Amino acid sequence: MRKSLFIGVMVAGIMMLGSCFGGGKSNQTVVYDEDSTDIEDLVPRDKTIYGLCGPATAMNTLEVLTDSGDTLHLSLTTAQEENQVFGGLQSGDRLAVMTNPDKTVATKVINLNTLLGDWVMPDPLDGSAEVGIRIKEGGVAESIEMTNIFYRTWKIYNGNLEILSVREGGGDEEELNLYELLILGADTLAYKTIGKMRDEEETFEYTRWKPKPKIDLRGLELEESLDEFNKI
Repeated sequence: MRKSLFIGVMVAGIMMLGSCFGGGKSNQTVVYDEDSTDIEDLVPRDKTIYGLCGPATAMNTLEVLTDSGDTLHLSLTTAQEENQVFGGLQSGDRLAVMTNPDKTVATKVINLNTLLGDWVMPDPLDGSAEVGIRIKEGGVAESIEMTNIFYRTWKIYNGNLEILSVREGGGDEEELNLYELLILGADTLAYKTIGKMRDEEETFEYTRWKPKPKIDLRGLELEESLDEFNKI
């Protein structure tokens, strides 16, 4: 009788311990699942489609020969109506395109060939010189005649322009800014900051850098000085 009672107590004890440990493990699993966060919730995936403007592109249709090897035929109507076609369309030019989920309608088109180049504006400090940004192939960006901001890289991220820079006196700390394109033409580029407080928003308006025309002397030639003092 005592032996049976002892065995019964042991079995009950083991069952209670198993229930405790099993329940603890189950609760931990549920908490982990509820607290887990997909990385895409923190950093949205870049959904921009990259490729070349195809020869079948027409007035209201865009053909894109994508980097992944696909050929897309997209309606341009939405992008055109919302003024979201930037830089024009030329067969063979490299494009960055945003589409609807079905990849049948283009919602934003950026001609990357048009975006490349030297873009300048009058110096905001005194207007005595031209400053700006040089946008190069391979995602490289450089400052033009600027001493307070040094551009490093650029890319298109979900249809917006992302620029990495370093400010003078900032301890070499990198600054990543996102900009919404406003205008992109053969000789004009404009964009504004995204995600800033209203009083911190900035709009940048550039023109494409062009060599300054030489001064026309109307056939006059400067005479060589015979003054020995000027011959240095």
